[in-house]
Amino acid sequence: MANDALITALRDADAVKYGEFELSHGGTSDYYVDKYVFETNPECLALIGEAFAETLAGADWYAEGTTLAGVALGAVPLVAVTSVETGTPYVIARKQQKEYGTANLIEGDLAEGEEVVILEDIATTGQSAVDAAEALREAGATVSRVLVVVDREEGARENLAEHDLELSSLVTASDLLADRPDDAAE
Repeated sequence: MANDALITALRDADAVKYGEFELSHGGTSDYYVDKYVFETNPECLALIGEAFAETLAGADWYAEGTTLAGVALGAVPLVAVTSVETGTPYVIARKQQKEYGTANLIEGDLAEGEEVVILEDIATTGQSAVDAAEALREAGATVSRVLVVVDREEGARENLAEHDLELSSLVTASDLLADRPDDAAE
């Protein structure tokens, strides 16, 4: 079921934009969900943290000792607020190793065999979550779940499933675009 308060907050914050947009995977879309708008808006961020916490608390697969992971850069605020909301530790999965310092791909404490749930902002193809899961698995973690704020419903679920990852979302594009303004649909 859609999180109506979150949908309203995303719309009110102007995180949903209409027009022609190029997406990170190279495709185009007539709408765009601006993660930087909702990740920097305190009301949206609080609602996302609460909604992720409720999702985790209600899941039969979520257990004490699970670690959260956020994909850098976009999911870092999301995983941080959810960590505070749940009291659950988190790690950050980088898209590539730094060329300085520790050169870690995974930042934070992660033990061999630890169960990790990936948090992400928006899933279109799901490839960044797949890449994060592979890096976490290479570091010794067990990863089978990805939670996102918005599922654009453009193949992420299927792509993740091919990599033994189950996708859950707080809202879907269908939820978010319902009652779309008439002039935005043209």
